[in-house]
Amino acid sequence: MMRWIRAPAKLNLTLRVVCRRADGYHDLESLVAFAGLCDWLGHEAAGDDLALEVLGPRAREAGPAHENLVVRAARSLATHLPGVRLGRFRLIKRLPVAAGLGGGSSDAAAALRLLAAEVGLPADDPRVVASAKATGADVLACLFPEARTIKGIGDELGPVIRLPETFVVLVNPQVRVPTPKVFAALNPATDSNVEQPFRRLPLRRLGRAGVSDFSVLGQNDLEAAAIRVAPQIELVLKRLSKTPEAKAIGMSGSGATCFALFSDRSSAVATRRLVAAERPEWWVDATQLH
Repeated sequence: MMRWIRAPAKLNLTLRVVCRRADGYHDLESLVAFAGLCDWLGHEAAGDDLALEVLGPRAREAGPAHENLVVRAARSLATHLPGVRLGRFRLIKRLPVAAGLGGGSSDAAAALRLLAAEVGLPADDPRVVASAKATGADVLACLFPEARTIKGIGDELGPVIRLPETFVVLVNPQVRVPTPKVFAALNPATDSNVEQPFRRLPLRRLGRAGVSDFSVLGQNDLEAAAIRVAPQIELVLKRLSKTPEAKAIGMSGSGATCFALFSDRSSAVATRRLVAAERPEWWVDATQLH
C-alpha cells in the first residue's frame, strides 16, 4: 500500500547574499516559510529496486526521472543507511519547476521523511540529516517545513519562528529561471545593497517571539539579477505593487515566483482572481503560510 505525504512549496520571505565562498557557492541569510500549495509524494516499499513515476500537471517540466532529486535523496540515504528498501515512489508534480519555490528540494525532503518513517527513524536522525545535506542546499530546510531563518548555503537552521496569520498570492510569469544563471548575473557591488542597512535588519529582528511587522519582509538581494535573466519578473512585481491591501511584496528565492502577503484570506482570494483574469498566461494561486 502506498503512503502519501505533502511536499509543500517553500518561500523566501527575505533573502540576503552575505558573501561568495571559496567553493563558488554563496552564503545567504533568509527567512523561509512554507505554503499550503504542494506536490504530493507517495511511497511503497515494494522490491529492492528504486523506481520513480512522475505524474500531474507539471510532470513534463520535472525532467528525466533518474535525474530527479527524489531519486538522489533516496540513493543518498541508502549510502548512510545500508539495507534500507528504497521501493517505489510516485510524484504528483503540481508546483512550477525552477520557480524559486524549492519544489524539487521539498520533494526530496518528502522522500527522506517517507523512507525514514518506513524504518522507524525520526526526520532528525543524523543519517537522514546527512542525506538531506548531501542531496541539495535547500533539502535540509524542507526536511523540517516550518518558518525559520536559514543561513550558509541553507544548511544552518535557526529556531522555528511564529508567523502571524498570513495569506499569500503567488504569481509566476511561466518562465523558468535556473538558479546558476541568476548567481552568474549577480553584481555584489550593487545588487546586495550593502549600503542600505535595512537589508541587514530583518533577520536580526526575528526570533522565537515571531514576526509582527510585515515591513521587514520582501527584501531579496537576488531580485535585480533575476530580472536581468527574466525581465518578466519586473512586470509581476509592478502588478503586485498596485495591490493596496498587500502588506508586503517580493520575489522568492532566485525567482521567478513573486508573492504578495495579506493579513486576511478574502483579500488574497480577491487578488488572485483579479490577477488571474488580467493575465491568464501567468500561474497565479493563493494559499496560507505556516
